[in-house]
Amino acid sequence: MNVLSCSINTLIKEGLYEIFGVEVGQHFYWQIGGFRVHAQVLSNSWVVIAILLGSAVLAIHNPQTIPTDGQNFFEFVLEFIRNISKTQIGQEYGPWVPFIGTLFLLFLFLIGQEPFYWKIIQLLQGELVAPTNDINTTVVLALLTLVAYFYAGLSKKRLGNFIPLAVPIPVMFLGLFTSGIQALVFATLAAAYIGESMEGHH
Repeated sequence: MNVLSCSINTLIKEGLYEIFGVEVGQHFYWQIGGFRVHAQVLSNSWVVIAILLGSAVLAIHNPQTIPTDGQNFFEFVLEFIRNISKTQIGQEYGPWVPFIGTLFLLFLFLIGQEPFYWKIIQLLQGELVAPTNDINTTVVLALLTLVAYFYAGLSKKRLGNFIPLAVPIPVMFLGLFTSGIQALVFATLAAAYIGESMEGHH
């Protein structure tokens, strides 16, 4: 058991790191604690987050009864995100507007900033790219969406929604038995054909 855990630890520390360490071009990294962090992704993401937070502060600072041009623009964006949420979620869309809005604005700015890097910032080696080009960014956003999906479903329908999924389990065991018989027949036939082809002539 100890040998197995050592080999798994070695695989995780060395083997998988080498497998996932394949890179195209040159990238910049920071060493934070014991972790190597992709500096381009982190710095670009923080720039986008700072822009979004700064815009939000400007949007809610000193609102006017007769909206200014900036306030009118932010109200338009909020209404657009509300309409997306209401169309897709339904009448209970209210609590999900911040989540959907964050995803929309984050993707809009993360992907939308890439053309600026091609023209404005030039590096001696390598290139700056949008954080969504890194799989870690998209995996995190996908996992957040998956957690939100399960949270919404479980909070609305509770565990009772999973009961219909357990009904066909006995039939699934019958299918497992049938597939076992089919596997035995195919393996036996394959062995018989191979055996016949290897027999000598009498």
